[in-house]
Formats: sequence, structure tokens, C-alpha cells
Amino acid sequence: MSKSSVFIYSELFSTYKFNDTHPFNQLRVQLTYDLLKSVDALNDSMIVTPRIANDDELSLLHDPKYIEAVKLASKGDLALDIAANYGLGTEDTPIFPNMHEASSLLVGATLTAVDFVMNGNATHALSIGGGLHHGFRGKASGFCIYNDSAVAIKYIQQKYQARVLYVDTDAHHGDGVQWAFYDDPTVCTFSIHETGRYLFPGTGNVNERGSGKGYGYSFNIPLDAFTEDESWLDAYTTGLTEVIKFFKPDVILTQNGVDSHYYDPLTHLSTTMKIYREIPRLAHQLAHEYCNGRWIAVGGGGYDIWRVVPRAWSLIWLEMTEQMTKIESQLPEDWINKWQSQAPVTIPKFWDDPINLYQPIPRKQEITEKNANTVSKALFTIRNN
Repeated sequence: MSKSSVFIYSELFSTYKFNDTHPFNQLRVQLTYDLLKSVDALNDSMIVTPRIANDDELSLLHDPKYIEAVKLASKGDLALDIAANYGLGTEDTPIFPNMHEASSLLVGATLTAVDFVMNGNATHALSIGGGLHHGFRGKASGFCIYNDSAVAIKYIQQKYQARVLYVDTDAHHGDGVQWAFYDDPTVCTFSIHETGRYLFPGTGNVNERGSGKGYGYSFNIPLDAFTEDESWLDAYTTGLTEVIKFFKPDVILTQNGVDSHYYDPLTHLSTTMKIYREIPRLAHQLAHEYCNGRWIAVGGGGYDIWRVVPRAWSLIWLEMTEQMTKIESQLPEDWINKWQSQAPVTIPKFWDDPINLYQPIPRKQEITEKNANTVSKALFTIRNN
């Protein structure tokens, strides 16, 4: 039976855990799941249990030698000097027991979402455990071991022969996915992120446009530090609307990192919950306009797991399932009370942020003008064809 939207979820997502102090904390997935349950927006009929990606699927993107190295590291059988060659055992991506299995589950969850949408068993699918966009063919990077989005796109190409638009709204550039398809004209990557001048991974410049046959199919909008809602949304709306009109994909895959928020401890942008209402709204609208509704959404970055991630990721599902009217201005008290004792910060009482969340940004006009100029540069190739 066809469903309009499915929510891919497993309690085992929490096994992707580097250590107790690492900023990447999958408790945020459980917090989001629990919040959606609290507002009666998620029931068991909507939830799909993910499968684990097998080695053949992982090797659509990843080098078999790298997969073997991850397996050995999972068991504590990989020498540290060899591990370092694969980006494993670093401060960003430490080794942890059963990391291969935990990582394969996150990839499998995204592939589960893909099959539901591409087989026509659902119009939309959300897998917030995924979005690990920094993983490379033979190397872990930036908290990411296997790159579920890139594997999923390769899988879509092989099994469904579809043209994919990848949309990345994480504050960090979606480098691993971009480079995987940099010379491929059947995949278009669109990343809007904080400039890499002072932020990992340091890439995502406006002149990274693709190579060979893929030239003109990679779009980057690097925003200035301290960018606020209005400028962020103008860049996103203008950029994505023009890119999708140019590319005309068969399916949209959105990576929904929520670390552009002012509260996020790892980035330098100044957005609020306002953009996290608009990001899925536009993606949803454009999916129906260009792709017969086919929209696969995954998670991504987000390191204020108490004040930002549950609210922002819940809004994706509420938009996807057209349940925005179910929520009122205040978050459910039972959810706040359940989690507040574990939180090191005060959990917000409202879905939206207060107007005076932060002090006025002195360079607002300059930042806004600079971002508008960046958008013009990013879209130059399609505006001048």
C-alpha cells in the first residue's frame, strides 16, 4: 500500500557514537522522534525499520580496501598508523567498537528511504540518521565514516537511472558528495554553507562548478560569517529555484544539517528557527513541481542537540506530512519535562525563537550585499546560457 511519507527510524542509530564528549551525538535523533510523538505527528504506521547496507552497496562509492579497514578498526585490529591513512582514529573521527555496523545501518536507512520513494511506495521519505556528507571514497572525514548520501545517489543511478538534485543546507560544505559527482552531468549538487575561510572543510568556493562533462552542474553559495535569516533565505530561495529550473531532476535528495543556527557551537552564522520552517517548505513545493513529489530527506550536522536539532528536524517531518497545523506556539510540556533534567542548557518553550535572540549584527548591510553578489556569481553559468 502506498504511503505519502515514511519516517525511517531505529533505536540502533544511537550506536553511531564516537565517545561521550564528541560533538556528534545521535541522541538528537531520539529527541526529535520523541518530540514528534509528543505532538501526535508520528505514529507506528508511518515508521519504517531500516536495513543495513551490504558491502556491494557501500562499494558503489567506497573503496573496498577502505571498507575492510573500517571493519578491522571496528574490532580493534587496525594499526593506528594505517588507520590514520584512512582518516580513522583522528580527533574528528575516532575509532569506536562496531563502527562498521553502525555506519552501515545509517547508509542502509538512507537506501531504505530511496527504495520507498523510487518504487512509488511513498512520495516522500525522511531518514534523519543520515546526512554524513564529508565521507570520501577511501577516507573518513569530519565525523563521517561512510557517505550515505553519495552511496544513495550512486544507488539511484544504478537501480533507477534517475537524475538527482542533491541539496545541502548544512553550515559545512557538502564536499564528499560534490567531489563524488564532480564530473557527472546526471547529478547536480547545490550547497549553501558558511564560507570555508574559517570553517571546516575549507572548500565550497563559488568557482567550484564541476569538471569535464560535469562542468556547470556543481553550485556553491558560500555565505559570509554572521549571515542572518533574511539574507540566508534570499540566497537559498533564489539559488535553489533557479538551479532546479535549470536541471529538472527526477528526484530531490536534501541534506538537512541544522548547524547554521545562532546557537550552534561549531559555526558562525546567525540564523534562527525561521529558516528551518522555510527550507523544507521550498523543497517540498519544488519536489511536487518538478519531480512528481519525489523527495528524500536526510539529517546532517547539528551540535546544539537540545535547543535546535529536535525543533528543526521535526519541522521537516511536519512539512513533509502537511501537519504544520498540529503544532501550536509552545513546545509540549511533557517533552520538555522529560528531557530537561538531562540537558545542560534550558530547553526552549516555543517552536520559534524570540526576536531578540542575539545582539544586532554591526555589518548586516555589508554581509547582505556580499551574499547577494555571491549568489549572482554562483548562478552565472545558468543565467548567461
